[in-house]
Amino acid sequence: MIRRKEDVRIRQVEHAQKGKGTVTFHDWLLPEEAKGHGRVFSKVVIPPGSSIGFHQHLQEFEAYYVLQGQALVRDGENEVLLHPGDMNLCPDGHWHGVENVGQDDVVLIALIMNQLA
Repeated sequence: MIRRKEDVRIRQVEHAQKGKGTVTFHDWLLPEEAKGHGRVFSKVVIPPGSSIGFHQHLQEFEAYYVLQGQALVRDGENEVLLHPGDMNLCPDGHWHGVENVGQDDVVLIALIMNQLA
């Protein structure tokens, strides 16, 4: 399967996971295409001052890989500033969130996969 950029589903989500502002998701892989293995493989654009709120993952895990910008990630009880090339992994049962604290858009890749038994 090939998906060209003009065919990527784009979603704008206000207050993603009860966060601030509007976050744009460029969904390269749709949940039904993952055939039960996961639900998100997206480029995520978070404008300055916006965020994806603190949330928990149950029976799944998520990885954020930062492509651009300064992302303040709350990873459980810790807050860490991530830069391009950095990654946050939120294992099954854990909590995380991400906020753009810089002057430019934060662009990251998000991957959510189901936890296998």
